[in-house]
Amino acid sequence: MILNPVVTLDDIDPKVFKKEFYMPGIPVVIKNLSKNWPANTKWNWDYFKQLVGDKRVPLYNNVQSDAYTPVNSADDYKTFGEYIDMISKGPAAWRIFLFNIFDHAPQLTSDFSWPEQLMKGFVKKYPMLFVGGASSITHMHFDIDVSHILHTQFTGRKRILLFPHNQQHKLYRKPFEVLSLADFSNYYQLNGKPDYEKFPALKLAQGYDLTLSHGDTLFMPAGYWHHMEYLDSGFAMSLRAMQPGIGGKLQGAWNLFGMRSIDTIMKKTAPQWWYESKKKKLFENAEREMKSV
Repeated sequence: MILNPVVTLDDIDPKVFKKEFYMPGIPVVIKNLSKNWPANTKWNWDYFKQLVGDKRVPLYNNVQSDAYTPVNSADDYKTFGEYIDMISKGPAAWRIFLFNIFDHAPQLTSDFSWPEQLMKGFVKKYPMLFVGGASSITHMHFDIDVSHILHTQFTGRKRILLFPHNQQHKLYRKPFEVLSLADFSNYYQLNGKPDYEKFPALKLAQGYDLTLSHGDTLFMPAGYWHHMEYLDSGFAMSLRAMQPGIGGKLQGAWNLFGMRSIDTIMKKTAPQWWYESKKKKLFENAEREMKSV
């Protein structure tokens, strides 16, 4: 993999942001965007436990999906309080996904502001909190609705790999899915690099490597591939903004209601055949990428 650092700024002028990052689709880390939010100092484990500690949440482990894995199927359930107790004791490879804490504690929405000076189109009904224990992993994928993301880290550190969408075949994207077949776990460790023997096109993939700490906000342009590893137990919030053009909105709609529906049906009716046919196709796509260089 050919990895570069992400530009990191303390603050940014909205005009500069739009010209140099938003319009060309280039990621950037803004360190002080959340500086004046009450959430920056107010949000912590005890506060969340007090608000939603009794709510049952879906948990996901570090195992990659296979031919029989239903879309977004949880691996376990606990109450939010039980989960916080578990990850507070040390490394715990479990993360929370698709739990909208703001539905249960709407007062949290007053603890931050929507940075509309940077972009429009925020989906204000769905700010999302992402929580993980130290060593938990969000495997390489792109967001199915292809929206722009402002991802603010609060507690803990997170190591992130980013790739533009056009690197998808070098990343071995599964057809009809938003996931990569390759495993990037612990990629930053000496013995944790991806399997280049099995996935040789990964050597050509051009992207970014970065670490987010408390208060950092990452602008992740629409369609960007990302792999995230929790170095510490922590949480972050994503604010989503739809692409301004009709093309981006139509792509998101197709992914959500067309592509995903086809994949779900095939996984139920012919899981192994579907998995093997997609696997064959993704290796063919990667081979073409290598020959085109």
